[in-house]
Amino acid sequence: MEWFIKCLKQYADFNGRARRKEYWMFTLFCLIFFIVAAILDNLLGTTFKFAGVSAPYGWMYLLFAFAMILPSLSVCVRRLHDIGKSGWYYFIAFIPVVGGIILLIWFCTDSQPGENEYGANPKE
Repeated sequence: MEWFIKCLKQYADFNGRARRKEYWMFTLFCLIFFIVAAILDNLLGTTFKFAGVSAPYGWMYLLFAFAMILPSLSVCVRRLHDIGKSGWYYFIAFIPVVGGIILLIWFCTDSQPGENEYGANPKE
C-alpha cells in the first residue's frame, strides 16, 4: 500500500525513476480498487444502463478511473526512465498487440544499474 500512496503523492511527477516494485504494486492496488469500485457500484445501484442492459460499472468506477489517469501515466513514464528509455516510448502502446507486449516486457525489465540521465537508481 505504501507504494500506491507514494505514487499518489507524486501525482503528476514525470521526472525521476520508478523501480519495478513501485510500478507493479501501484498497478495491483489500482486493480483492487477498480474491482471494489465496480462492486460498490453494483451494490448501490449506480451502474450505467445502456438500452436496458446494465453495465458492470458506474459512477464510482468512472470517478476512480479519471482520478488515476495522471498517476498511472506518471508511474509508467518513470518506469520507462528507470530502464533508460524516454517517457515518449509510452506511445508505443498505440501499436495494436505488439505495443502492449513490448511495454509489458519493458515494465518487467530490471532497472538500469547506477545513475542514468533521469536520476539515481532508486534501488540503491
